[in-house]
Amino acid sequence: MTPQTPPDLSNASKRLINEDLAPCEQNWSWYNIFSFWMSDVHSVGGYVFAASLFTLGLASWQILVSMLVGILVVQVFANLISRPSQQTGVPFPVVCRQSFGIHGANIPAIIRGLIAVVWYGIQTYLAAHALMLVLLRYVPSLEGLTETQLFGLSQLGWYCFLFMWVLQALVFWWGMNAVRRFIDFAGPAVYVVMFALAGWIVWQAGWDNISFTLGSKTLSGSDALWQMVIAAALVAGYFAGPTLNFGDFSRYCATPGDVKRGNFWGLPVNFLLFAVITVVVVSGTQPIFGEMLHDPMETVARIDNGVAAALGILTLVLATIGINIVANFVSPAFDFSNVAPSRISWRMGGMLAAIGSIFITPWNLFNNPEIIQYTVGILAAAIGPVYGVILFDHYLVNKGGINAKALFTDSTEGEYFFEKGVNVAAVKALLVSSAVTLIISFLPLGDITHFTLFIGGLMAAGLYGIFSGYWLGDAASARIYVPAGVRQKMS
Repeated sequence: MTPQTPPDLSNASKRLINEDLAPCEQNWSWYNIFSFWMSDVHSVGGYVFAASLFTLGLASWQILVSMLVGILVVQVFANLISRPSQQTGVPFPVVCRQSFGIHGANIPAIIRGLIAVVWYGIQTYLAAHALMLVLLRYVPSLEGLTETQLFGLSQLGWYCFLFMWVLQALVFWWGMNAVRRFIDFAGPAVYVVMFALAGWIVWQAGWDNISFTLGSKTLSGSDALWQMVIAAALVAGYFAGPTLNFGDFSRYCATPGDVKRGNFWGLPVNFLLFAVITVVVVSGTQPIFGEMLHDPMETVARIDNGVAAALGILTLVLATIGINIVANFVSPAFDFSNVAPSRISWRMGGMLAAIGSIFITPWNLFNNPEIIQYTVGILAAAIGPVYGVILFDHYLVNKGGINAKALFTDSTEGEYFFEKGVNVAAVKALLVSSAVTLIISFLPLGDITHFTLFIGGLMAAGLYGIFSGYWLGDAASARIYVPAGVRQKMS
């Protein structure tokens, strides 16, 4: 197959298009998608997350099965959500115009963008904190810079945070080609460090001291089965954010086959291999250091060879930058640009997000679990419902088709104009479902809180089918391809 032929957008509305939101050149291969997922998985957060699943009290084979099921769910969602962007060459917020209307698309886009801003700040702080610890280890005289604080962060902390902030901004400012080259390097580089670290751990601890069950309890029967289901749901939830705006990257692929191949190698194969390496390393820290270390930065820092430790930590910092850029920088750049394309470019949208990440003082969020839970939880409650509306609309209402030209027209006769540019049915389904998942998230309802992604998605899809008239076979309101003027005459 060959890349999609761009539509004629010479008459596109200036309020809906700019160079960054328009259909792009499709020259990425499956390896670039593979690298995207490597950058998303190979992070300190991914390391800790994978290790945490092995503490649930399940046997190693049960955890691996749960991981496989969960990551296969992610793969299915990634393949589905990527398709309209790959078809048209446009990013996630533009695709949202098909479901929510040319102006209503800003609602899910801003929700995703705000989530990304919060996590961008937190990830930048974590990378900066790791850098600060390394500096203090090798340059103890810097200790004096930690005594004074401004807005809750020490002087040295500010230096490290701003250094990481500028470094990430530079990679981003050079454009998507620079982002692609960076993740093509960062993802594999972490594998080199992880394989080397695992080899050193096995050599120091001995293979007999490596255990694939890190938990202090053992489950069996129905308890074990239920924990396996929860583990699979946790995996799906962990990748829900980056997968939602995966179209921001799949748009650059020449064919759907490239996307699917990259997803296969980057998700089930890559994630399971990384998880196994993680457990080998975490398990081996107990006999070597006398305690189980779940932070790879701390493990690498304890290596006797100073050069090896420094290189390892530097690589892990680069990995954190990689996931931060692909998961939390690119998304708000497109999302905020979509709000006012004629005024906000992709670069400006990204810099607005980066500046916002400073003003939220992410170190204070990170150090106060309750604040971060409410801040992120309120926004994250909408992720499942956004999935539900977009997938239901694209694959059922529109039968997998999308009119790229109509995404950039604000004519009242446009296919995606709806009512004043907003698909009321989609917005209602999103708001109602988000309210329900938000209530579930913050009430003491036990294990059901792990499934809000699926509850919200299914509820939103069902409600959208009702509000749009799809379940009743009402073509006048459910079929997006019926122009607005014709819909009014049919209703």
